[in-house]
Amino acid sequence: MKIAVIGAGFGGLSAAYDLVKAGHQVTVFEASSTPGGLASGFKAPGWKWSVEKFYHHWFTSDKHMFGLIRELGLEKKVRVRSPKTVMYFKDRFYPFDSIPSAILYPGLGYGINKIRFGLVGVYLRLTKNWQPMEKVTVAEWMRKWAGSKVYSEMWEPMVIGKFSEQYASQVNMAWMWARLHARTTKLVTYEGGFQAFADDFTAILTQMGVKFAFETSVEGIQQNATTGTLTLKSVHGEEEFDKALVTLSPKQLSKMAPQLEGDYLKGLLELKNLGAVVMILSLKHQLSREGYYWYNLPKAAGFPFLALVEHTNFLPSEYFNGEHILYCGDYLVEGHEYFNLSQEELVERFIPSFKRINPDFQPDWINKVWLWKTNYAQPVPLVNHSRNIPAIETPIKGLFFASMSQVYPWDRGTNFAVEIARRAVRVMLKQ
Repeated sequence: MKIAVIGAGFGGLSAAYDLVKAGHQVTVFEASSTPGGLASGFKAPGWKWSVEKFYHHWFTSDKHMFGLIRELGLEKKVRVRSPKTVMYFKDRFYPFDSIPSAILYPGLGYGINKIRFGLVGVYLRLTKNWQPMEKVTVAEWMRKWAGSKVYSEMWEPMVIGKFSEQYASQVNMAWMWARLHARTTKLVTYEGGFQAFADDFTAILTQMGVKFAFETSVEGIQQNATTGTLTLKSVHGEEEFDKALVTLSPKQLSKMAPQLEGDYLKGLLELKNLGAVVMILSLKHQLSREGYYWYNLPKAAGFPFLALVEHTNFLPSEYFNGEHILYCGDYLVEGHEYFNLSQEELVERFIPSFKRINPDFQPDWINKVWLWKTNYAQPVPLVNHSRNIPAIETPIKGLFFASMSQVYPWDRGTNFAVEIARRAVRVMLKQ
């Protein structure tokens, strides 16, 4: 069969890999000039490694990702690190990346609160029974089992930061279960950065016979009533395919396939998600005196973004020409002012926070700034969310869908993008 894959993110590349191995003719369409999707990166002059536009890392528990890497014969390029994560409490930052550090964290108080926190953490790590948790919100479940203080000091700031005031009280507990159940303190990257992995993967696929159409956005997918084939319309014209897999956002699918209708289309349009704004800075000096990597920043404390990540406390600055790389990132609702502010305006907003991390910081430490924005970064899982997940097989015969919005209860990430895409291929090939 002649099959189209729309989107050259890690999911789209994985689908193309399985399809070409099964003997099909595969063309991957990608609107940008490079593969990688939201995990793609860029290089400044003098850098040996790329930097992801939207910060990414793998966890050592990401079995789908590492299974794929082993199949590709690229496991020698995997790099494992144990960077330091900190939590904010009363104008100070405290390590929060191990059981001993969690016990010492003063924000949880003492005695029963820490015992409840520990027991809840152990339970969520061990249980696989997540389905009942999607019937209640994080707030309801955590207040009941961990206690109001543990919830308000520990979990509530994170959920608000992740999902905004608008959705924080509506997010279901299964999402929190998945986050705590699957993640590890050891983090993983790829030699050269995630863009290097996407490039290596693309080169392997090209050798296998996969065709790539970069800088080619698909504007429409129409089923031919006579032949049953799918006509893909792009900026370069029209082409017929037997089947197609879309790996983009639900909204993009709905616009791309005007023949979608009924409950399936309604479900796509009703799904909620947040966008992301990420600023990357190259600094002359290290910001964190202690060598911290990930700062969880509560909005209630006046920080203008969710997370500050000093990338070169995870990877050596020598990879980046001796520069110190800093991420300032946030998940934001559609229409948030950050999507409209200029780079200069956002830098002015963010700079005061750097001095809260390191009082010695000065604006002239900044070498260069990059700003990246996307409207689709974080699906929002509401109560009973499993009933809202779009099917991989759409009502249009031969058209399939695999996206971050279908990996639930798992949180978004490249590991689960690979899993959903490879699962979609199995569905496609069963027909």
